[in-house]
Amino acid sequence: MKMKFWSRPTFLIIIIYLITIKRVNSSPPSLSVPEHFLRCLDTQPSDHGSPNSITAVIPTNSSFSTNLMNGVRNLRFASASTRKPEAIVAAVTEVHIRATISCCKLLNLELRIRSGGHDYEGFSYTSPVPFVILDMYNFNKIDINMKDETVWIQSGASLGQLYYNIASKSKVHAFPAGVCPKVGAGGHFSGGGFGNLMRKYGLSIDHIIDAQIMDANGKVYRNRQAMGEDVFWAIRGGGGGSYGVILAWKIKLVRVPEKVTVFKLERTVREGAVDLVHKWQEVAPVIDRDLFIRLEIKPINRRISKGKTIKVSFIGMFLGLPERLLNITKQSFPELHLTKSDCMVKKWIDSTVFWANYPEKAPIEILNKRVSTNEYYWKRTSDFVQTPISKQGLAKIFQTMIDHSPLPRRVWMQWNAWGGKMAEIASDATPFVHRGGNIFMIEHFMNWYRPGDELEEKFLAIARSFKEAMAPFVSKNPREAFFNYRDVDIGITTPGYNATYEGAKVYGDSYFKGNYLRLVKIKARFDRTNFFRSQQGIPVLA
Repeated sequence: MKMKFWSRPTFLIIIIYLITIKRVNSSPPSLSVPEHFLRCLDTQPSDHGSPNSITAVIPTNSSFSTNLMNGVRNLRFASASTRKPEAIVAAVTEVHIRATISCCKLLNLELRIRSGGHDYEGFSYTSPVPFVILDMYNFNKIDINMKDETVWIQSGASLGQLYYNIASKSKVHAFPAGVCPKVGAGGHFSGGGFGNLMRKYGLSIDHIIDAQIMDANGKVYRNRQAMGEDVFWAIRGGGGGSYGVILAWKIKLVRVPEKVTVFKLERTVREGAVDLVHKWQEVAPVIDRDLFIRLEIKPINRRISKGKTIKVSFIGMFLGLPERLLNITKQSFPELHLTKSDCMVKKWIDSTVFWANYPEKAPIEILNKRVSTNEYYWKRTSDFVQTPISKQGLAKIFQTMIDHSPLPRRVWMQWNAWGGKMAEIASDATPFVHRGGNIFMIEHFMNWYRPGDELEEKFLAIARSFKEAMAPFVSKNPREAFFNYRDVDIGITTPGYNATYEGAKVYGDSYFKGNYLRLVKIKARFDRTNFFRSQQGIPVLA
């Protein structure tokens, strides 16, 4: 019988692994899990002999709370009862990421990857089981090549930094992504990435042409050919955090005019808001694709009589000057009564400041601000509308909003018009499935500003009740949802390695519909042990 020998590289890997385990296990038994993790980091290969642990903080460090809270965007997940990470690693090099992965595997810790911290359910910085945060904050380099109109952007860079850097090179280039400048590129792009240029150019993922990713074994794939086209497909809308650590994206810039036009009109029910919203549904998805109109629908106190009413804001982004915009609205949406005095002409980069709700005179350098100091408590979810809502239906929705809004706290919504380029891209071109057939997407908001478990349950119950009341008006079988706007109420899997295809199907179908099975099959090949996992991650088949 022939003996089977390991190859020399495989043999060396096994020896190194056994030595590492011995070093970690030989630590004094009195060490805590965080201390074991630090020791483990320093048993891993390092950069120029400096210990990997210098990039990490643990709960006993005085800077731990600051490091944690700098990336917490929803104070619901900052309470005393929320499980804290065993460590936070602010990686500076790929070596630090590789060491973090290795030690999480050795110590059976889950890994959470945080680029901007905007995960709606806090999955990038919380877990129900012991875990470590890999903070990509320092991976924020942006390399622009104007010759071929491309950018390499690391996953820890923010959208605001991207926009600012683009504007420093060109007045006529932009990138189709979100309007919140503090959002990190890593999560935003891997979930789809939509913004006010989507009717003209589609989503962020429609302009990603390459990427770099590290897998669960610490191997880096420098381009799409190395990782394979199936993995490259999956991470553009299927959630990169289910497959590996996204290191960087290569994106293709788009062209915009030197000057664009923005506007914001407000109308109450008394001023014809119901009729205008009804007309908006008909017009906004089919109007000239240079025009994007978002609705913000909010309950407010009546100015004269007692009680509440609804105010609708029509917020517009137009790739051109007011003259052409007014011709378009007069022909297709005259009921809006948009006038030249309503229009503000800006450079594209200044329009990003407007859309971020910064002060009118704020300098564009504000886009580089990455840490917030005024976070609060909230719940946000999404819906897709595929059939126009009748005027009677709109009136019912508005009244339901009022009934669910104990002012000054309130439920409110943003309605984002689809159509244009979005309707032309096949639903399986990327994992983002919500393309043609959708009129608009809804984002539901519920905000509050004081801590407390009872208060939280009260407002979550209001948000859930209103979401249930919206069911007759939105997509069905499944009720579709946007992956970047995660919602645990759709369903979650239990912690651990054993999330199943059927168990995750409850949210997989809502987020991805027919693309879910393909994502699972790719996961089974690329991360077969399900190391990269969360309560709403992509599972392996078995």
